[in-house]
Amino acid sequence: MSVADRLKELGIDLPQVPQPLAIYRPAVRTRDLVYVSGQLPTVDGTVLHPGRLGVDVTVEQAKEAARVAAINALAAANTLLGSLEGCRVIRTVGMVACDPAFIDHPQVVNGASEVLRDVFGEEKGIGVRLAYGIACLPLNSPVEVELLLEVD
Repeated sequence: MSVADRLKELGIDLPQVPQPLAIYRPAVRTRDLVYVSGQLPTVDGTVLHPGRLGVDVTVEQAKEAARVAAINALAAANTLLGSLEGCRVIRTVGMVACDPAFIDHPQVVNGASEVLRDVFGEEKGIGVRLAYGIACLPLNSPVEVELLLEVD
C-alpha cells in the first residue's frame, strides 16, 4: 500500500507547513537524507494542549500533541519532496516540556512514533529515537518533534 493510501486510510490530511518562527527551513534534503526541523503541535496556527507535563498537561494530551507534531513534520517533508513515497524514518527526536519530576517522556513521544509506524509501516516507520524533557518550548508547546528521513 502506498504512503498516500495509508494517510487516506488513517484519515490524515497533511496540513500546510507552519511558517518558521525564526530563521530556518522546515526541511532540507542532502543526498538521500531529509532533515525536518522541530515541529510543534499546531492546528490552524494554535498550539494543541499548551503547557508543561506534570503541571497542566496530561500524558494523553501530550501524546496527542506529539502525534500532531509528527504529522506537521511529515507535512514539511512532503512539501519539500512532493511525496512521502520511498521515505524511511531513521530517527525521531521528541522534546517534552515538563516539570523536573516528570519521567514518562517515552510514553508521550510514542504519540509521534505510533503515527509514523502507521503511515510508513513497521519496517520503514520505526527508526531510532530520542525522548527527553526540557524546561520549556516555543509558544508554550508541550512537545516538539524532529525527524530524520531517508529517501530511496
